[in-house]
Amino acid sequence: MKEIKQTSRKQKWSSWIPDIIMAVVLLIVAIIMLYPLLYEIFVSFSDSLQFVLHRGILLKPAGFSTLAYSIVLNAEEIWTGFKNTLFVEFFGLIFNLTLTSFGAYFLTRKNVLWKKPINIMIIVTMYFSGGLIPTYLAVRNYGLNNTMWALIIPSAMSTYNLILLRSYFSTIPDSLAESVMMDGGGHFTILLRIFIPLSKPGMMVMLLYYAVGHWNSWFSAHIYLRDVTKAPLQLVLRNMFEEGSTSLLRLVNNYSNFDSLQETVKAAMMVVSTLPILCLYPFLQKYFEGGMMIGSLKE
Repeated sequence: MKEIKQTSRKQKWSSWIPDIIMAVVLLIVAIIMLYPLLYEIFVSFSDSLQFVLHRGILLKPAGFSTLAYSIVLNAEEIWTGFKNTLFVEFFGLIFNLTLTSFGAYFLTRKNVLWKKPINIMIIVTMYFSGGLIPTYLAVRNYGLNNTMWALIIPSAMSTYNLILLRSYFSTIPDSLAESVMMDGGGHFTILLRIFIPLSKPGMMVMLLYYAVGHWNSWFSAHIYLRDVTKAPLQLVLRNMFEEGSTSLLRLVNNYSNFDSLQETVKAAMMVVSTLPILCLYPFLQKYFEGGMMIGSLKE
């Protein structure tokens, strides 16, 4: 009996060892990935003079000061950037989700005219594009240059997201659509009443992907916008982070320690610009795994 008990204990420990190793590895990876964000938070709450004198790893704020946040939140450029980014997010998501859901529904229907050539053309765009200059010329010729719509219409639909949502729509039984057709409903009714409600995880993943893409985008604004009052938040930050930026110097030049204050102000800007999009993740996390995995089971 003793030998049996000892053998069972050894088997239990041997089965736990891989789980323990995996947990330790994931904990280390999580700390490595989380520390840059924590570092910026610590710097943003640090006293600028004490932070400049600090050496080594920063595990807490060097001193404590909210001066950097006071400067950032009183900066007119930051609030203008927020307003412009929210405009792009709102109208961009309407375009993105509408066109992507319409396109995914079309590609899942049987006996659609020219379905195969259209599928091929869509897939080709994942590997080849016209390039930066032809895209700029197209935006200019359509009269979108130096307008907020230049940040929305050219990126109205992502090919990757379209294929992902098409795969999710493909898991919905055709019998549901056929029953709606028999009751006199059309394709628009099928999409709104059947496909979108049953594809809530997939739609939430699309929303997350597009929202993060719009929030982090700055290069399109840098190319198409000439009016600084139309710049989204990320372009405002990019301009402020440039070496010798006059806009950043203007924020801190009224303080005696403006040289050291620049670093804490930059950290506060990064925290303020990252916090809103981070708050979106907890609400969509429960849909993320289902939207990614279920939609990938059937092609």
